[in-house]
Amino acid sequence: MNFLAHLWLTEKVGLPLAGAVLGDFVRGRVGAITQDLSEKRSNPKGVNVFEADMALSIRLHRRVDVVTDRHPKVLQAIARFEPGSRRYAGILLDMIYDHALALQWNDFSREPLGNFARRAAKAVAAEGQSFNNAGANAPSAWRFRRLLISYRGETGIDRAIARMAMRLRRPEGLLNAAVNWRSHVAAAINDLPTLLKDLSEASRAFLVENA
Repeated sequence: MNFLAHLWLTEKVGLPLAGAVLGDFVRGRVGAITQDLSEKRSNPKGVNVFEADMALSIRLHRRVDVVTDRHPKVLQAIARFEPGSRRYAGILLDMIYDHALALQWNDFSREPLGNFARRAAKAVAAEGQSFNNAGANAPSAWRFRRLLISYRGETGIDRAIARMAMRLRRPEGLLNAAVNWRSHVAAAINDLPTLLKDLSEASRAFLVENA
């Protein structure tokens, strides 16, 4: 799952939306800021600290990634890629499922995609300090809104894949694997109701575990 699905799932359980994005930037352990300042407690070395709800939101992102990677629908989707392309299938499926969600958005939300994208982008952009804590810069609200909306179009996914490829040492591997990404969209649309239902249940279970 990419940004759009992570944001949708995070809102379902009432956690800060920025954590759905920060989960891609924070490396290492995640902890909550110590509240008892009178004792000047310090957090353990090597732990990334955030406000409690934000830390939980980042950890939810990680749980969703783990459940997604192991989900039978996703494993079946990976198997539909050519053997030489399967090492990149997970990256591509993240984008393909977001594309499917954007296309079918009205089936999963009463709020128009444009409104959700605007609201989510403002929430993410407002968490500049949290992004700084992760060694990153918060995206601007208007750029991030446009990014989320762009997932509805094929050209938006093409651009997103190209950006991902440029971060790799050998971008041609991902670009070659992505040549036929459109052929996987119909199956992703069919998978989406089951996948989002199971991920929603996993998200609620995560929240109960950490209550």
